[in-house]
Amino acid sequence: MRDFLADIYPWILAFHIIAVMFWMAGMYYLPRLFVYHAEAMERDEPFAMFEVMEKNLLRIIMTPAMIVAWILGLCLILRSGFWESAGIWLHVKLSLVLILTGYHGFLAASRKKFLTGQLPRSSKFYRMINEIPPALTVFIVILVVVQPF
Repeated sequence: MRDFLADIYPWILAFHIIAVMFWMAGMYYLPRLFVYHAEAMERDEPFAMFEVMEKNLLRIIMTPAMIVAWILGLCLILRSGFWESAGIWLHVKLSLVLILTGYHGFLAASRKKFLTGQLPRSSKFYRMINEIPPALTVFIVILVVVQPF
């Protein structure tokens, strides 16, 4: 199995990167939708369109992309001898990806709270947490490309 994964490594890597890009696009955009949704609720303006957009983004793009990114990422790790030869950078990277996965879960839970008709957090809160995925992305990419330790 490991040899097979090594043979198709370029394809797994390509689709892993594509899935991560889709996932991150959603992770950057969903909190921004929450900002607009929260502002509409704070002003007592219509917000039903945001609920539809948030649902579609999570269910059609973000969650499937996250699942594919995880599966293909694990396949990349399982390829012949990689886990044994990888440095500490891989463990740090996986820890950051786990944080992103938890953040994804937090966003999904926040969406459900919006559906109750109550404002879960302020628009300012969502504006601030919108910076988490880009910051983690910078660290993850540096870990993968530079492999500093």
